[in-house]
Amino acid sequence: MANTSTSRSTCWLLQRRQLNNISIVFAELIATAMLMFLGCMGCIQNSFFTNGHFQCALNFGFVVLICIQCFGCVCGAHLNPAVTLANYIYNMISLPMAVAYFFAQMLGAFIGYGLLKAIMPESAIYSTDTPSGVCVTSVHSSLTGLQGVVIEFLITSALIAICCGVWDPRNAKFQDSVGVRFGLAISCLSLTAGQFTGASMNPARSFAPALWNGAWENHWIYWVGPMAGALVSSLIYKYAFRREVEELEEQESTMSTKRTAEQEFA
Repeated sequence: MANTSTSRSTCWLLQRRQLNNISIVFAELIATAMLMFLGCMGCIQNSFFTNGHFQCALNFGFVVLICIQCFGCVCGAHLNPAVTLANYIYNMISLPMAVAYFFAQMLGAFIGYGLLKAIMPESAIYSTDTPSGVCVTSVHSSLTGLQGVVIEFLITSALIAICCGVWDPRNAKFQDSVGVRFGLAISCLSLTAGQFTGASMNPARSFAPALWNGAWENHWIYWVGPMAGALVSSLIYKYAFRREVEELEEQESTMSTKRTAEQEFA
C-alpha cells in the first residue's frame, strides 16, 4: 500500500513538473512573438507613418520591458537564443530546456512577425526606407561583413554581461527594476549600433523577418556575432567575476574574525 501511494505521489510530481515546463515554454513563445510584433510595428516608416532611428531604438527597449514585466516571472523572458545560451553556460537551465527555449523563440518570432504582415498594409512593410521589409537587419553598405559581425559580437557581449550581472547571486536582492534596466540597455545598444547593423543581438529577431521576406544577405552575421558574443561573455563572467553566496558568506566571516582579532590585539 505504501509503495502504491509513493508511486502515485511520484507520478503526480512528474506530471506537475511537465505541465510547469510546458507553461514556461509557452510563455517564452508568447513573449518572443510580442517582441517581434510590437517591436517591428514601432519601426514602420514610410510617407504616411513617420519614424526615426531614435524612436525605433527606444521602442524596442520599451517592448523588452513589457515582455519581462509580463513573462519574466514565468519563464525569465529570454526572448533571445543568445541569452538562453548564456543562461545554460551559467548553469541556470538544463540542456533540454535550453533547446525547448530555442524552438519557442524561433516559432514565437515567426508568429509575431507573420501577424504583423497579416494586419499591416504592404506599404507599411515595404517602403523606400525598408525595401527588403521592415525590421530586416542588414549591414550598412559602408561596412564589410567582418566589421558587421564584430559589431554584433561586441554589443551582444555587453548585453550578456548585463544578464550575468543580474543573475549573479550578489544581485539577488535587486530584482525589482530588472525590466527597466534591460529595456534601457536594449535602447542604448540599439541607439549605438542600430545604424550600422540594425543592432540585432538576437538570431530569432533577425531570422523571422529574413524568412518572411526572403532577405538572406549577410544573414550569417546575425547568428555568428550574437552567439559567439554570448558564449565568450558568459564564460568570462562566470569564471572571472561570479561568486557563490556560500563563498561570499565565508569571506565575510573570515573578514569579521580578522577584524575582531585585530581589535582584541589593539
